[in-house]
Amino acid sequence: MQSANVLLRKIVKSSVLPFATQHGMKKDLFPLSRTLSLSLCLKQDSSGSPSEKLDLDAWKKVMKSGLQEEVSETVSEPKELSTLAAAREILEMWRLAGRSVPENISEEQLKTFMECPSKSAKKKYLKYLHLKEMYKRNDKRKMDEKRERRLETQKQASETDAIRKNSFVCLWANCMDKAYSWRVAQSMIFGQPLIFDMSYEEEMSVREVANTVRQIVLSEGSNRRSVDPFHIHFCNLKEDSLYHKEFIKHYREAWGKLLVTVTDQCYTDIFPKDKLIYLTADSPKVMKTFDHDKIYIVGSMVDRSIKTGVSLARAKRLGLETAALPLEKYLLWNSGAKNLTLDQMMHILLTLKDTGDWKAALEYVPKRKYCGFVSRPVHELKKTLNLINTLKLGKRQEAVRKQFAKNYSKKLMQK
Repeated sequence: MQSANVLLRKIVKSSVLPFATQHGMKKDLFPLSRTLSLSLCLKQDSSGSPSEKLDLDAWKKVMKSGLQEEVSETVSEPKELSTLAAAREILEMWRLAGRSVPENISEEQLKTFMECPSKSAKKKYLKYLHLKEMYKRNDKRKMDEKRERRLETQKQASETDAIRKNSFVCLWANCMDKAYSWRVAQSMIFGQPLIFDMSYEEEMSVREVANTVRQIVLSEGSNRRSVDPFHIHFCNLKEDSLYHKEFIKHYREAWGKLLVTVTDQCYTDIFPKDKLIYLTADSPKVMKTFDHDKIYIVGSMVDRSIKTGVSLARAKRLGLETAALPLEKYLLWNSGAKNLTLDQMMHILLTLKDTGDWKAALEYVPKRKYCGFVSRPVHELKKTLNLINTLKLGKRQEAVRKQFAKNYSKKLMQK
């Protein structure tokens, strides 16, 4: 019994103890040696044969294998942790180098990264994670911006609601609306008619028709807010035409309540021809004054290609009088067409009807189309220009005569 314990202690000291100290298992070695000695004693007591030899080499192998398994189990976890830390350091280096690397990466993704077979595969995987992270960040940013816009619109809506709740503002708006409607209703009985000719649908594209209707809507609004509005007539307006569809798109339910006269008849069938004047920029006759007894016709046409003579030809076919605005008489006109938009024409006609002042009316012509207003009549300016040209030519002719006489005298001297 004592000899077996002694041999066991020698084995532990000579082979197992250095291995355990090397791997940090020295503390766990003493309970293990104690259990081994006790098991050996029990085996000897149970066998009852003290003369039986102990196979020390077998016990040594068993001890080493058990310790190696325990050491591998305890060492595997810190080794795995060390490899993850090294992988994270590699990712940080790649990020500093400017490569496509995700900012946040989980342990599962890091393990997948470590299991990639080649460097190119690792780069592709990191690029995939980087793009995925970027898409998530962009989606989050868009959602935040959408939320901010929604909150801003709600705030504006609440502010407008607060303004609308103001009784004075609501009362003022309602009263002005009723006053405008009352004026337009009176103009439909006593007012001067103004006709919009809706017979140019075939001359325009769908986009040009939409622009025309938009300008007519602006014209109707400015006429409604004027002091003395016109009685507007939409003539030659068919039921299912593009004009009609665009009007319904703009006015919706208010189209049936609009205080204008809508008809598919021609204006020559409604009004006498001697009172009709067709306003067109191609007319050779210039409008001098605004006549309150006449009925003016405006062609409802917007043409980007500027088709000259279309409205003039229509007026001549119907045998109507034509007129053009005196733009060159009052404005220093630049080069370009003298076509104006329908809402500009409405402003000019309303100002002429109220004041009769051409300078005030022509303020609605776009500033880019003219240099300024004419201070003197055009015929006086033409006389001045002709006089200046004549004087220039006279001086030039006299200088030519003097030069010729000088050269002729030199030739005579030479002879």
